[in-house]
Parts: sequence; C-alpha cells; structure tokens
Amino acid sequence: MNDSGTPRAQPAISRRQVTAAVIGNALEFYDFTTYALFAVQIGRTFFPSHTAFENLMLSLVTFAVGFGARPIGAIVIGAFGDRRGRRPAMLLSFTLMGVGILGVVLTPSYAAIGSAAPALLVFFRLVQGFALGGEVGPTTAFLIESAAPARRGLIGAWQSASQAIASLAGASVGLVLSHLLTPEALEVFGWRIAFGIGAIVLPFGLIVRRSLPETLHHLEAPSDVHPSERGAFSHARPILLGLGMIMSFTSSTYVLLYMTTYASQTLHMTAGASFGASVANGASGVVFALFGGWLSDRFGRKPVMITARVLFLLAIYPAFSWIIASHDVTALIAATGLLSALSSTSVGVALVCLTESLRKDVRSTGMAIVYAIGVAVFGGLAQPYVTKLIEWTGSAMAPAWYLIATAAIGIAAMSFMKETRPLPVVETNPLGVEIN
Repeated sequence: MNDSGTPRAQPAISRRQVTAAVIGNALEFYDFTTYALFAVQIGRTFFPSHTAFENLMLSLVTFAVGFGARPIGAIVIGAFGDRRGRRPAMLLSFTLMGVGILGVVLTPSYAAIGSAAPALLVFFRLVQGFALGGEVGPTTAFLIESAAPARRGLIGAWQSASQAIASLAGASVGLVLSHLLTPEALEVFGWRIAFGIGAIVLPFGLIVRRSLPETLHHLEAPSDVHPSERGAFSHARPILLGLGMIMSFTSSTYVLLYMTTYASQTLHMTAGASFGASVANGASGVVFALFGGWLSDRFGRKPVMITARVLFLLAIYPAFSWIIASHDVTALIAATGLLSALSSTSVGVALVCLTESLRKDVRSTGMAIVYAIGVAVFGGLAQPYVTKLIEWTGSAMAPAWYLIATAAIGIAAMSFMKETRPLPVVETNPLGVEIN
C-alpha cells in the first residue's frame, strides 16, 4: 500500500526475481519427488523384515503419508500468504522443507535403531508434506501476479516446469549414482547422497527467496463481487472443477514418476534404464509445460489444455503396449517422454487457469487447498494403488488403465472451466476510434 492507503501499481518484475521463485519451488519439489525415485532402496532401509513386495508397499505408503499433511499446510501457509504476503509464506514453507529434508537424510536405518527409524521417517515426511502443501498456492499466486497479463500463461507455467526440473534433477542424480555405485551401495547410502544434494542447496534457496518483491499489494482490477460473497469457498465452480483437473494431472505426474519403480520391479530392467525413464519424464516436462503456457497466451487456456489432454488420453494405451511388448530401454524412454510431453502441455496451463479463476484475496489459500487436497487424495495414493493393482490383476498394463480413467475425468472438468486468458486491451483515441 502507498501512503494514501491505495494499492501500489505493479512494478516491472525482473527475470531474475521470477527465476528466484522458480528455483525455490524446484528445490522443494526435488526432495519430495526424489523419495519416489528411490522408493525401492528406502523400503529396504527402513522396512527390511518384510518381503520385497511388502518393503515396496510400506515405502510407498510412507511416501503417501506426506500427502496427508498437505491440506493442513495449504490452509495454514496459504492463509498466511493471503494475510501477510506471498514472500513470507514462501520463506516459511521453504524453511520447513529444509527441516524435513535434513531429517530424512540423517535418520538411521532400521538395522541401527529398530522401529524408531520408520517412525522418524514418517514424521519427517509429514513435515515435508506440510511445507509443500503451503508452497504451491503462494508461489503460483506470485508468478501470476508478477507477470504482465499477456504473458501470464508462460510465466505461470513455470510452476509446473519447476516441478519437472525437480524430477529431472532427481532422476539425473539417480542415473549417475546407479552407474557409479553398486546396487548394494545405492541401497545403503546412495539414496542419502541424492537427498543430501538437496540439503546442500537449501541455504542458496533461502537467499534467493529473501530477495523477492511482494506482489500481494500490487494493483489489480477491482472485483464487482459483493462482500458477503467473498471467501475461499464462494468459488464453488472453479474449486470443484479444479479438483477434477488436479486429480487428472497429479495422477499422471506420479504415475510417470513411478516409471522408475515400474521398470525395475515390474519389467525387471536395470537401474540405469529405470532412471533413464525419469530423466526423459523430467526433460519433456520442463520443455512442454512452458510450451503449453506459451500457446495458452496466444490461443486461450481451454483449447490448449483440453487438446493436449485428449492427445495424452489417446497415447496412453499404445505407449504402454509398446513398452511391455518391446521390453527395451529405447521404448521405455521414448514412450515415457511422449506421455510426459503431452501431459505437461496441459498441466501448466490448467494451474494458470485455476489460479486466474480465484480472486486475489483468496488466491493463495484457495489454490493451495484445492491443489493439496487433489494431490493428497489422488497423487499420494497413485503409486501404492498402481502397485497393488499390478499385483491384483497380474497385468503390467494396470498403470495404463488408471491413467486412462483419470485423464477422461480431467478432460470433462476442463470442458466446464471458464476461459481465463485476459482479453487484449484495445486502445482508443479521444474520439473513441480504435488504435491498431
């Protein structure tokens, strides 16, 4: 606010400042998704007294536990972001994530301290989930509010792209470690190295986030909504449809992250080939999330996200059929990269569309809650559900059927969303004639 009590006009936001927000977001997601990539090794470290299948299931359930804390973090930190500002909320979530990361890295194995080991692992996963639940709302709000209206799609898509950067970084680290270490060493301490890399860069993340400007008080067009209709739950339509969209793309996100485990445990491929699939997933995610955002600034949010999601739906069955039939690393990497490209093209745009559908006074809270609930219910359970589905059916095609069902629901939800791309501003001269 300025001295007269009115909102300040939005200043130009530099690329460095947007990059700072994106880097912080990527660092948080790096450590959360790295767990998924090393689920097999973590399961053997903390749940060694069970069968191989039970080890994996217990590890994946512990992964899902972190999602249970996301809605709580979304409410607490999201509301803090709407009340105190986007920057302090982002700093709070990042600090808490650091506590969770260090806790996971330093927790001794089951062999060293017994049942206290998995208990501590669950606790630190809850801390990570709480922190990440409060990360998405304030960060997405910041990206949208910092961008010029004509570039909101591209800038906002960095939310999804930063998550893909995290996946790419985690998979690349896993790929390098799998070539440098034996399977036994990877299980004993290799996965801790991957988490430790995230811990090392935490101070850098705090420094860059402290340099961010505050966008909460930037001037926006006044709302014509009556005060009695204000509040996060007054947005019934975008909230309900947003849950459907998030259910769709979080399922695809975490099933594609699961391809590392799927390749090693179901298809019995080498660790190098398995991590290669996640590298392809992350690389495609970065490029095509931004591509989708760029397209949405030109053609609208709905046409881009719906078209990309339909193409994703059509590609699922042949992609998995190719992977299973050929059973080689080329098919695994190519098919995973293709599915990631089509999915990511719609994911970034969907997040922008949902954020633009919420008024500024509830944007951080509303976005955080909808995202956290959708991811907690569907993303967190995707990997254990698919693992169990493979065991129940005995079919390696089980992940494909899960993706097809959730993609169809997402397309339906996207179809009922309102178009949110800002209309081009038409300037006129004093005589009212349009200026081209």
